[in-house]
Amino acid sequence: MVTRTPIEDARPTSLGFSLNSFFVWIGNLNPLLQIPIVVVVFAIVVAVILVLIEYAPRPGRGYFWLRVAACFVIPFIAFMMLRPVQGAVVYVVAIALLAGALLFWADYRAREGAGYLFQLITFLAPASILLLVGLVYPTIATFFQSFFDKTGKQFVGLDNYVWTFTNPEGFWSVINTLIWALLAPTIATVIGLAYAVFIDRARGERVLKVLVFMPVAISFVGAGIIWKFVYDYRQGDQIGILNAVITWFGGQPVSWLDATPFINTFCLLAVFIWSQTGFAMVFLSAAIKGVPAEQIEAAQLDGANAWERFRNVTVPGIRSSLIVVLTTITIASLKVYDIVANMTGGRSNSSVLGFEMVNQQQRFQSFGHSSALAVVLFLFMVPLIVYNVRNLRKQREIR
Repeated sequence: MVTRTPIEDARPTSLGFSLNSFFVWIGNLNPLLQIPIVVVVFAIVVAVILVLIEYAPRPGRGYFWLRVAACFVIPFIAFMMLRPVQGAVVYVVAIALLAGALLFWADYRAREGAGYLFQLITFLAPASILLLVGLVYPTIATFFQSFFDKTGKQFVGLDNYVWTFTNPEGFWSVINTLIWALLAPTIATVIGLAYAVFIDRARGERVLKVLVFMPVAISFVGAGIIWKFVYDYRQGDQIGILNAVITWFGGQPVSWLDATPFINTFCLLAVFIWSQTGFAMVFLSAAIKGVPAEQIEAAQLDGANAWERFRNVTVPGIRSSLIVVLTTITIASLKVYDIVANMTGGRSNSSVLGFEMVNQQQRFQSFGHSSALAVVLFLFMVPLIVYNVRNLRKQREIR
């Protein structure tokens, strides 16, 4: 056996300052110093962007050189910070000069005719390429992968889709996903709308809104950890508040996250609804304030009671906002993963498509099953997206 000493120049290290070295440096600092440093760096980046937006487009020689500096210096700094290996400075400079020349040429071209077309292509090309590579190609590849076996080599036709709707793992993930998509947006929107109506123009409205909106700021992982303690089950003394209340009244503790059928799914749903109600409330509260007061006063003069004013004036006035909230929460419920993964791990028939898709690929290395689940999930979302786009288009035409 022949062994070789690793070549020092081939090590994945960086020379001088880089994004990697910055994170290593800040990671070695006291946590109390890390926060202000990150805030200051973020503020500097934002300030530079705002200065360029404000001054770069202006005519004049000084602003011309500002645009030149922005076109060359910013790509150079960006590539220097992202360089992955030792000895990459020359390549970084070359790429930065090429990118800077392209940006400057695009900015220098005329704003009409062929020059405008060149600018359009130049500035849209990076985003379009990323969209094609990161979204369009994976979507097409996943669709074709769903017709092959777990290894991706043998064509199996529709077997993966048959498995999705007949195997317990796939079947329950589909059923639970439909339950999530039907109940979560409906309940969250109804509660959010009711809360928005009741606190509208009430004393302490801002404080009441903050209390309901706070769960929105918590990640699904954090929400799952909080509610996992709420549902905690054990023999003897209880630390979960739900079972503590039950045993305090003389009942027996319940393993909520293992209770079937559907009880554990409803327990997970409660977490999602808790985290989305604040979003619905804030969105709909703003829409309610946009309803013309003249219409409400006219209905009141016509003898309409509070419920009739709400049903015949407020709801039609916020219809577009209701649709946006419902479709947004529905799409979020269809692709939920964190809550299920953190609280049950998909056990006891609590899995959903978003979780089972990852589970089949990561745990069982079954790329065919995972791809089929992804396609089914995508098909569930398409009608919602199309409907939302059409509704927004109609609203734009009305305006």
